[in-house]
This record gives sequence, C-alpha cells and structure tokens, in this order.
Amino acid sequence: MYEVAKPPRGPRRPGEAEAAKTPTRGSLLNMLPSSAPVTEPVEDPAPPQRPSDLPPQRAAEAPRVSDYMARLHQLTPDDVVSWLNRGKYLIALMVLAGVAAAFIYAITASPRYTVYTDIMVDPSNLQVVDDDVFANTPQRDTQLLEAESKLRVLTSRNVLERVIDQLRLTEDPEFVKPGLLDPIKELFSGRPDEGDRKLGVLRALSERVEARREERSYVVVLSVWTDDPYKSVEISNAIVDAFETELFESASRSAGRVVSSITQRLDELRTSVTQAEARVEEFKREHGLQSSGDNLASARRSGELDTQVLAAQQRQIQLDSRYRELQRALNERSSATLPGFQSDTLTTLRAQYNQLQQQLQALSLTYLDRHPRLQAIRTEIAAVERAIASEAQRIVNAAKLEADQATMVLNELRQKAQAEENVVFQDNSALVTLRELERDARAKAALYETFLSRSQEITERQQIDTSNIRVISRAVPPTSRSWPPRTMILMAAGAFGGLFIGLGLALALGLLNYLRLPHRPAT
Repeated sequence: MYEVAKPPRGPRRPGEAEAAKTPTRGSLLNMLPSSAPVTEPVEDPAPPQRPSDLPPQRAAEAPRVSDYMARLHQLTPDDVVSWLNRGKYLIALMVLAGVAAAFIYAITASPRYTVYTDIMVDPSNLQVVDDDVFANTPQRDTQLLEAESKLRVLTSRNVLERVIDQLRLTEDPEFVKPGLLDPIKELFSGRPDEGDRKLGVLRALSERVEARREERSYVVVLSVWTDDPYKSVEISNAIVDAFETELFESASRSAGRVVSSITQRLDELRTSVTQAEARVEEFKREHGLQSSGDNLASARRSGELDTQVLAAQQRQIQLDSRYRELQRALNERSSATLPGFQSDTLTTLRAQYNQLQQQLQALSLTYLDRHPRLQAIRTEIAAVERAIASEAQRIVNAAKLEADQATMVLNELRQKAQAEENVVFQDNSALVTLRELERDARAKAALYETFLSRSQEITERQQIDTSNIRVISRAVPPTSRSWPPRTMILMAAGAFGGLFIGLGLALALGLLNYLRLPHRPAT
C-alpha cells in the first residue's frame, strides 16, 4: 500500500521546514492528502538570505553553476504544469493583447494590391537581315545569361525612371510621403529639389517592383503592388512599355555607336582611296603609261607596228620581185609579152605597132622595098618601137622606185617597232609598280564600299525593333488585397502569437522562481 512519506527527525536547518511542508517531488501520488496526520509541529521557515548576508561559514555554501545545473536536471513535468497554472492569467492576457494588436493592425494598415504580368523574354532576337549587327548565340547557357540580363533591365533604374516621368509619380502622395522631421529640415535646408524627390520615389518604386524568371523557361513574372489596384495595373503596363522601349533604344544606341564609328572610319577610308587613286594616275603620268582596257597603249602600238612591219615587208618583197622581173624582161626585150608591162600608153603603142606591121605587110606585096611609102611605114614602126621601149623603161623605173620606197618604209617601220619595243619593256617594268598601286587602290576602294554599304544597312537597322519580347499575360486589377491578410486570419495569427509569448513568459517566470529557491547542498 501507499505510505505517506514521514518528515525526517532531528534538527532542521533553515528552509527545511518549507521543504518538509511540501510533499516530496518525484510522484503525483505524493500530492494526494494523507490519511495519517502529522503529529510533529513544523517550524516556520526562515526568510531566504542572500549569500552576501550569510556568515563566512555560510557564504561558502552559496549556489554555484553546477548546483543550478543539478537542479535543472531535477525538473519534472509537474513543475512545468504548475508554472503554467500560476501563469494562466498572463497567458490569457498575452492572447488578448495579440488579438487586439492584430485587429488594430488590420484596420489601420494600408492595403496592398499586387498584380502580375507574364512576359516571354526570348533571348534570340528577330532575324530581320542576314548579316545583323548582333549575333545570335544558340548555346543554352549564353541564352540564359542573356535572359537574366534582360530580366535585370526590366527592374533597372532607366526603366523605373521612364515610368516615374510618364506617370508623374513625383506628384503621387503614395510615393512622396513626408516624414516627421521633414518640416524641421525644410526650415534649415529649404524644400528638396526635384532630383532628391525623384530619387526617393525611385527607391519607393523599386521596393514595390519584383521580377523573377520561372524555372526552366524564359517566362518572367513581374509583380507590382500599390495601395490602389488600378494604379498597380497602370504601373505594371507602364513598366512593360518602358522595358520594350529601353531594349529598342539600347539596341538603337548600340547600332548608332557602330554607325558613328564606321562614319568616322569612312572619312579616313575615303581620303585613303582618293590618295591611292591619285598615286596611280600620277605614276601613269610620270611614266607615260596609257591603258586601253587591260593593256597598255604602248603594247597596243607595238602590236600594230609589228603588223605594219609584216605588211610592209610583204609589199617590199612583192615590189622588189616585180622590179627584178620587169628589169629581166626589159633586158631580154620581152616587154611586149610580159604581163607586168601594162599601161594605157603601152597598149596604144602596141596597137599602133600592130597596125603599122599589117600595113607594112600589105604594102610589101604591092611595092618594092625602096618604095617611099614602105620607108615611111618602117620609120613609123621604128618610132613606135622606141616609144614602146621608152614606156617599158619608164615602167621599170617606176617599179624600182616603188621597190625602193617599200624598202625605205619597211626600214622606218622596223625602227619604230624597235623603239616601241624598248618603250614596252620600260612600261612593263613600270607596270609592276603600277599594278601594286592599283591593287592597293582597289583594296581600299572595296573596303570603303563595304563600310559604306554596312553603314547604310546599320542606319536602317536602327529604325527596326528586333527584340523578341512578348507579353503573354497582361496585369488585371486584383479582386482582393495581397496584404494585410483578412482580419480573421490576422486575429487568429495574433492569438497564436500571444499564446506562444504568454507560454514563454510563464515558463520563464516559473523557471526564474524555481532557481531562486534557497540552495540545499546534497548530503
């Protein structure tokens, strides 16, 4: 059977009376009332004394950290229940305070209305031209970096400043809230300028804007909250428009810088091309180089002279052969039958000669050889023969003159051809340097034309928006506030918070009182 623990006999130290007055800890049965009365009187415990008030021999018995740790090891659930029982009013008070604080916050806090916009940020720009200014990289890591960069642009200062200027947020009381000390500051430093006000609005707006990229996609979610749902939608749409404008103007500015650099380079290239072409013409003029198509004029003249020399040589050979043949026929007195002896005078003389011969033959049949008429005809025939011989000699002399002239022309053409060949050799030597100058001029001209064409293409590219940004879900006015939560939910959270705070305070006070009990060293 259960027996009530009897108090120890013998003398008691101060503080032991209170320990004996309370049941021994260790079991809940000790807390039940005992049927056997305690006959021995219990002395009133002496008030606890601080270690500094104890005598020297008692001061040595002051509690130590190890004693506190030992007492903590002696804690039981009954002690915790008793602490909570003694602090139940404190716990209830904390719960009521938490509910009241949550209710007050719910009715006084400014509501927040958050809107969301889904934007597809495709890192691959639109391919408008084959040779674009910006290269498209198919690597996934690079595309992710580009998407993250555009995500950073979405909430950048440039975009937010565009929104502030467009919506005039510097005049919105929600973003320009005067502080408690602002009137005093204005007395000493005056009213803040537009730049400081805009900077404050920029900070306030940046705290209300957030953008994040969905996992494993290029979809960016833009969230904006303000005190008014329609204002949140307006700011969200303005941010999206400013973001697209910023990307377009950024690409346009980049293309403009390229065009400016190319334009500056074009002036240098234009001057370089002009100088190169001037050097080519000056070199031609100094060396007398004239070109006709791809060939020099001297080479063309030399070829023509060679052709003339060949023709003159053939003519000279023909005329010389004709002269020799006529001279041989003249010497052999066969000019009457040689085809080379042909002229109108000679033909007439031959006709007269034949006629006179016929008359002579006819008269010879009638008259004697000494007849005057025969003598006259023979005289005429002799005159005609002398005329024929003279005409033949004249033809031979003319043939000789033509042969001599042909030889002289041939010699002159040969001399000219030789001189022209020397000129060609000199021109060919100079042509090596000329071709080098022409190649340099052509290369510079081609480079200049390439840069000029590229400059015009990029100038037109500035007017085209190639950013592949699409809004797949526009912001809509929310039907409920995003913060604070509903009043009932907030009051429930306040009740739970007050409950936990009350439990903590009750346990802390109970533990503190427990540790403040007089210390009894272990026997």
